[in-house]
Amino acid sequence: CAMAPGKKITAKIKKTLPVTGPQAPTLSELMNWYCLNTNTHGCRRIVVSRGRLRRLIWILLTLSAVGLILWQCAELLMNYYSASVSVTVQFQKLPFPAVTICNINPYKYSAMKDYLSELDKETKNALETFYGFSEGKSKVRRSVGDENTTGSEFFEQIPLLKFEDFSKTVIDLRSGQKRKTEGNVFHKDSSIVNSEDSNDIIGFQLCDANNSSECALYTFSSGVNAIQEWYKLHYMNIMAQIPLETKEELSYSADDLLLTCFFDGLSCDKRHFTRFHHPLYGNCYTFNSGENGTVLSTSTGGSEYGLQVVLYIDEADYNPFLVTSSGAKIMVHDQNEYPFIEDIGTEIEPAAATSIGMHFTQSRKLSKPYSDCTETGADIPVENLYNKSYSLQICLHSCFQKAMVDSCGCAQYAQPLPAGAEYCNYKKNPNWMYCYYRLHEKFVKEQLGCQQICKDACSFKEWALTTSIAQWPSTASEDWMLRVLSWDKGQKINKKLNKTDLVNLMVFYEDLNERFISENPTNTIVTLLSNFGGQLGLWMSCSVVCVIEIVEVFFIDSFSIVMRRRWQKTKKWWNDRKREQVGKPSQASDLDGQGHDNPVCIDEDLPTFNTALRLPLPRENHLPRTPPPNYSTLRLETAFTEQLPDTLDVRQH
Repeated sequence: CAMAPGKKITAKIKKTLPVTGPQAPTLSELMNWYCLNTNTHGCRRIVVSRGRLRRLIWILLTLSAVGLILWQCAELLMNYYSASVSVTVQFQKLPFPAVTICNINPYKYSAMKDYLSELDKETKNALETFYGFSEGKSKVRRSVGDENTTGSEFFEQIPLLKFEDFSKTVIDLRSGQKRKTEGNVFHKDSSIVNSEDSNDIIGFQLCDANNSSECALYTFSSGVNAIQEWYKLHYMNIMAQIPLETKEELSYSADDLLLTCFFDGLSCDKRHFTRFHHPLYGNCYTFNSGENGTVLSTSTGGSEYGLQVVLYIDEADYNPFLVTSSGAKIMVHDQNEYPFIEDIGTEIEPAAATSIGMHFTQSRKLSKPYSDCTETGADIPVENLYNKSYSLQICLHSCFQKAMVDSCGCAQYAQPLPAGAEYCNYKKNPNWMYCYYRLHEKFVKEQLGCQQICKDACSFKEWALTTSIAQWPSTASEDWMLRVLSWDKGQKINKKLNKTDLVNLMVFYEDLNERFISENPTNTIVTLLSNFGGQLGLWMSCSVVCVIEIVEVFFIDSFSIVMRRRWQKTKKWWNDRKREQVGKPSQASDLDGQGHDNPVCIDEDLPTFNTALRLPLPRENHLPRTPPPNYSTLRLETAFTEQLPDTLDVRQH
C-alpha cells in the first residue's frame, strides 16, 4: 500500500540525517558527542580547543584529574574500614565481680594417702637414690648404680633417668645401669634448684607404646622440676580414675576453707559462695557467682566496702610432692566468664594481709571488616566445653582437648570432658603420655591450627588489680587473734591455730570510675559519599548525575555499539553465505549505512525545521532530477470564455 506523504518525508529525513548521542553508530562519534554535551570540565575543551598543543595540554590535565580522583577515592575506601578508639569514664554504682578462691593444695593429703601411697613411696625412693634424701634428712649422695632400688610400675611407665653431660648416655633409676637412649631431647631449663653436680641432668623418657623406637627425652637442669613433673604425670593418671563425687569429698569444704567473711560492711557466710570443682585445684568457691540471678554491687569505693575474708589453708595437710608453695589462689572475673585459675590466678601468701584494689574497664572492638574478632564465638568451628561465654582461652583449651581426643583416644585430665570421651589413664590408654607430650609440643609451636582458628572476643570486661601486702597478724595482736580464731574454728582454747595456716584477703574497688573503651568507625557511608562528592567536584566539577552519565556512555552505550556492529557483521556474513548458496551476487554492506539507514535506530518523532537544516549536502554523483520549468513560457489563461458581468469595470458604464 502507498505510504502517506508525511511518513515519506519522515523516512527520507531519517535516512539522510546523521545520528548523534547514545545512538551513534561508532565509538568515535559517541565519544565526540559526549565531549560536546557533557557537564564535566575538561572533556569539552579537548574537542573544541584549536591547535594540537592546546588540545594535548587539555588531555593531560583531564587525565591527571581522573588519576587524582581515582587515587583519592581509593584512599577513602581503604580508610573506610579504619576505626578510632574512644575512652568514656562514668562514675556510677558498679556491679561487684565474681571472686573465685582456691586452696593451692587441691586435696587433703591425709585423705589422699590411700590413693597416693605407692606413688609417694616410689618418689621417696627416687629422692633417696638421686640425692640421698630420706624422711626429711639430708644424707650423703650415693651412686645410682650401687643398688637396684625399685621395680615398680611407675618407673616402668615413665623411667627416671640421669643424663651425663647432656648426652644420650643415661643411668636408669629402675635398673641402675647405663644405656644409650634414642629419641629427640627436649631440655626444659630451669634455675629454681640445681643439683650439686652441674653435670647431672635429671629427666625421663616417653616412648610410643605401639612403636618402642619412637621416643622423646625430657630433661631438666633442676631436680625439683624433674621430680615434680614426673610426679604430676602419675598423679593425673591416678586422679583420672577417681569419680568426681569422691574427689569433691577429698577436697576442702566451704566450712573448712572460710573462717570469716564481710562484704560492703555486712557479714556474709558460705551461702554467698558457689562451689565448683577444678581438676587441678579441687574444690574452689566463687563469691557473687550470680547463679541465683542476683549480682551484688557496691556504691562506695575503699577497702571497707569490698570483700574481706580470712581463709584457713591447713598447711600441715599439704601434699609435699605436688605443691611446693602454700597459700590461696584467687581470680577476679565476670559472672559469665570461666575462671582459669591455673593460667591467670593471683597467689595470696599466708601470714599476711593482702589488699587487692580494682579498676573496672569494659572494652568493645568492632567486628569484621574492622577487626578479626568474634561476637559470640558461634562462627568459630570449636565446641565450647566450659558452658561459659566465649573467650580466647576457652577456645584454645577446647581446641586442644578436641585434638587430644582425636589423636590420643582420650581426654586430658586438666580440661573438661567432650561428649562421649573419658579421661586418659595408662591402664586403658598406655600410649597417652607420649601422645600428650607430642601434641602439646605441636600446640606450643602453633602447628595444631588452634591459634589460627580461635579469635579474640569483641567485647570483654577487665579488672586491673593493684596488690599490696602487710604482715598479719602483727606481733602484738598475734596471741589473742589466733586464740579467737581457734575458738571460732571449733578448736580447743589451749590449741591455737598457726598463723601460717591463715590467709587474710581484701578485694575492693579503689574508685567507682567505669572506663569504657570502644572502637567507632572513622567513616560512615554518609561521610564516604560526601568525600567522594568533594573529590569529584574538586577535580572534575562532577556530580552524581555526571557519574551516571559516564556509566551510561562509557559502559552501556559503548557495549551496545560494539555488540550492534558485531551483530551486523554476523548478519552480513550469514546473508552473503546464503546468497553464495543460491548463486546470487553479494549486495552492498549494511555497515555502509549511516544515520538512520541503520535499522536499529528507530525514532518515530517527526522531523523539525532545525533537524532539516542539518541535512547533508547532496553527493556529487547524485541522480538526475526533473529540470525546473521555464517560467518565461508560462502564460495565464482564463478558465472562462467570457467575462462575467459583475466583474466589469464600473467605469465602462
